[in-house]
Amino acid sequence: MKKITPFKNVADAMEALDNGGRFFNFLSKADDGTIDQSELGKVVGVFSDKQQMIIFLELSMIDLSVAEKNTIISKLETKLQKSYHKYKPQKLQISEVSKMGEISSSAMVSGIPHKIDSKTQFNGFIMFPIIVNNVTTFTMIPLIDHYEVYEIQDVNSDEKIMVAHHQGAEPLPNKKVTLGGVFKELKEEDASATNKFLEIVYCIEN
Repeated sequence: MKKITPFKNVADAMEALDNGGRFFNFLSKADDGTIDQSELGKVVGVFSDKQQMIIFLELSMIDLSVAEKNTIISKLETKLQKSYHKYKPQKLQISEVSKMGEISSSAMVSGIPHKIDSKTQFNGFIMFPIIVNNVTTFTMIPLIDHYEVYEIQDVNSDEKIMVAHHQGAEPLPNKKVTLGGVFKELKEEDASATNKFLEIVYCIEN
C-alpha cells in the first residue's frame, strides 16, 4: 500500500507522467505530449500490472476538474486509454459495495479506518494457493495472518466493509482517507458463505 499526493493541475500531472520512461525504453520520449505505459509505470513503480497503474492514475487525479482529467486521459497512448476504461475504479459509497462491488474489480472508497487487531474480532479467510509437483490446490488461511485488516463504516448507515493491506506496509491513519484497490473474495469460517474485502494498493489522506 502506497500513499499518493494528488496532482494539483494538468501541468503538474504532465510533468510527472510525460517522463520518458526508464532509460531502456527507447521509444518513449519525455515531454512529447504522450503518456505511454512505461512512463506511467515509472511513476507508479509497477511496470506490468495495468490495473494498479490505472488505480494510481485515477486517485492521483482526484482533485482535478472533469475537464482537467479528460485532458490528461487524452494524452494517454491508445492502448493505455483502453486500459484506463477497462480498469478505471468505481467510486463507491460503503453502502453500495455489497451490490456494486464485483470481485477483481477496481474501486475507491472513503472513510475512517479502524484497525482490527485480534482474530477474535474477525474470522474471515482467503483462499491461498499451494503448488506441489506442478499441481495447484487451495487452502483457507485467516486473512489477518497475511494482511493488516481494517473496518470502515458508512457515514449514513450502519453498513461496514473490510479493507486490508499486506503486512509490513505503513499503517492507515485513524482519520478520513480515500482508498483505492481491488475487491478480493473473503470466505467465512464454514466456507459456505462468500463475502469480499478491498485489498488496498493506494491511499490518499483527506
